Amino acid sequence: MVFAAAGARLILAARRYERLEALAEHLNKDYGTESLCLAMDVRNRQQVMETLGALPEAWQKVDVLVNNAGLSRGLDTVQEGNVDDWDEMIDANIKGLLYVTRAVLPGMVARKHGTVINLASIAGRAVYPKGNVYCATKHAVRALSQAMYMDTNGSNVRVCNIDPGMVETEFSEVRFHGDTERAKAVYKGMKPLSGRDVAEVVLFCATRPPHVTLHDIQIMPTDQATATIVHRS
Repeated sequence: MVFAAAGARLILAARRYERLEALAEHLNKDYGTESLCLAMDVRNRQQVMETLGALPEAWQKVDVLVNNAGLSRGLDTVQEGNVDDWDEMIDANIKGLLYVTRAVLPGMVARKHGTVINLASIAGRAVYPKGNVYCATKHAVRALSQAMYMDTNGSNVRVCNIDPGMVETEFSEVRFHGDTERAKAVYKGMKPLSGRDVAEVVLFCATRPPHVTLHDIQIMPTDQATATIVHRS
């Protein structure tokens, strides 16, 4: 919504197309936003390449790419981990980010204009107990962001890595496979970030003057000191 309020045209891509349509309708009504909705699973390389490779001409010059797709599954030791959960996290958090970036970044480099914003996590800075594979995927996102700084240097393309702490979204419900009570307990007694808090930082990165890049940002709730130290009242 913050990009819509700023006057951007939006390409909205996700698996749940009906949610995209509802969001697009809401943004058009409230902000007059023009949106292009794409049904796309970032884990499906062929679908990503075909979908983004067939954008209508008016939408082909992407100025800002926000790699926000990602998830966590489970909270187990490695020896007790669910391999299907591992595959899902690796496919979405690492491979999905790579597929979408590979489809969009060459155009930015060719035009010498564009901003890539990767949503990683504080889990990419420090591993926490039973976070193993999720933390590994976010360490990978952080490493890929750093690699992109180098690979795009001289092209006038900016790359930003953002590491949020605890954000109250569907994240914990997804992690615990729909266990809403367990998900609510994650944020009990503390004030987490909202999706909008993070979105405002994303917009700030995207709207700096062309010579300014915010490479690496960590955003935390005031109640949270580290991945494992949280003040709860």
